[in-house]
Amino acid sequence: MGAGSVREAQAPMHSPVNWGLLGLIIERPSYAYELARRFERTYDGALSLSSVSHVYTALGTLRERGLVQEIEDARAGASRSKRRYEATPEGLAEHAGWLVEQASEQRRHQRLLITQLGALSRTPQRALEVLDEYERVCLAELTAAPPAGDMTPGTTGLVSRLIGEDARQSAAAKLRWVQYARAQLARTAQGDASAPRR
Repeated sequence: MGAGSVREAQAPMHSPVNWGLLGLIIERPSYAYELARRFERTYDGALSLSSVSHVYTALGTLRERGLVQEIEDARAGASRSKRRYEATPEGLAEHAGWLVEQASEQRRHQRLLITQLGALSRTPQRALEVLDEYERVCLAELTAAPPAGDMTPGTTGLVSRLIGEDARQSAAAKLRWVQYARAQLARTAQGDASAPRR
């Protein structure tokens, strides 16, 4: 059995830290310590490392799975901390597949939220309180979004613009949905009030 067959039998990689590091390596081959610093700057507030050693553990996992490889340092006998890592073709392909899966995962989370809100339909006031809080969170995300005109060059600027636009469009859609959900809850409450009591 070849190495590729062994990798196919592995369980899916679920660690967001591992995926986050792979994304950074795809962006630019780096040393482990540099990856730790870039990770903290790039994923601030979204992901966190328990320590710099977490990077070494994740790199070991990525290497075992064939998603990254070491780039030889020109100096003979380079220490482990001076080894650079780059993504393999398999790493590029799996990362792309993982990104697509995230859309389904987000949709699943939203469906779960809606289903649980539906569980409150017999207590419309409580459901409305939840919607009010959900609306406040959406507005806070919108307020925290990077400004629309951010023209910082390079990857950092691109990511900032994409995050900002995603926050604006997502918040707008969620706020429209909140209005729709309120109207539906009001209709449900009116229907319950007009239903004959047994």
